[in-house]
Amino acid sequence: MRFLSVALLAFLFGINTAKAQYRPEMPQPPFKIIQTATGNYITLTELADKLKRSEVVIWGEEHDDTIGHILELKLLKMLRERFEGSLRLSLEMFETDCQVLLEDYLGGFISREKFLKDSRPWSNYEDYSPMVEFCKDQHIPITAANSPRRYNSLMSQRGPKSLDSLSYGAKRLIAKLPVYVPAKGKYFKKFIGIMGGEENIHSPNMFASQCLWDATMAKSIQSAVDKNKKEGMVMHVCGRFHSDEYLGTVSQLYRLDKDIKVSTISCFPSADFEKPDFAAHEALADYVILVKKDELTE
Repeated sequence: MRFLSVALLAFLFGINTAKAQYRPEMPQPPFKIIQTATGNYITLTELADKLKRSEVVIWGEEHDDTIGHILELKLLKMLRERFEGSLRLSLEMFETDCQVLLEDYLGGFISREKFLKDSRPWSNYEDYSPMVEFCKDQHIPITAANSPRRYNSLMSQRGPKSLDSLSYGAKRLIAKLPVYVPAKGKYFKKFIGIMGGEENIHSPNMFASQCLWDATMAKSIQSAVDKNKKEGMVMHVCGRFHSDEYLGTVSQLYRLDKDIKVSTISCFPSADFEKPDFAAHEALADYVILVKKDELTE
């Protein structure tokens, strides 16, 4: 886990993010929020206000971005203030077969130790723990959104048809079959890039397995929206590969409901923080949050 200076932590947790005139001696925010439709910089408070018109907010993150994790929690708290009892959190970091465990923990029926022992948390779970604990304290439901990795492995090794033989109960844990796998277009090219080239794709089913993750998260988000009866908001947190450029999970969600009101956020440490290249970022999401890279220390 990365560590932040005491001054920076105090700033991140204590700053009033409404519009302000910063004095020279005040620390400047180690992040910038760009509304890509206008090219304007906005504050976190303004972002929360603009999101009130959305049914779903998808926050695409870099999983090791410490400042990004702090901002996720701050936005969650702001949305709680605006949506009161109709807010839900959805997390890529938990798989759908852990939903009951998650609900048992949130309800106080099992200990934190038992929950972590059985729910297969990510190695950096402590980065997400503050959001989970906030939801526990505030009685905010959480959706375990991701497909169980054993089914992704099965699909990668044996192909999409292998999922057809799963039991009814197992099929309920994943996207509706057959999983939509887009033709070899933009998302496939991005997948090749992140894998380091076609020579590293050892099976034609690897991309289909990626799409199973996306489609299952989309199904989980839609289910959470339905539980809100379209009157509240679902905040979904995932790796930004799944949501940047409105591909992956976002595209799969629109296939389920073309009229759903979705806002997307892409948050990441940026080498061009001081002088952002707007053209390089404007297609990523509705809102881009650039994090100052040199604020992080190992």
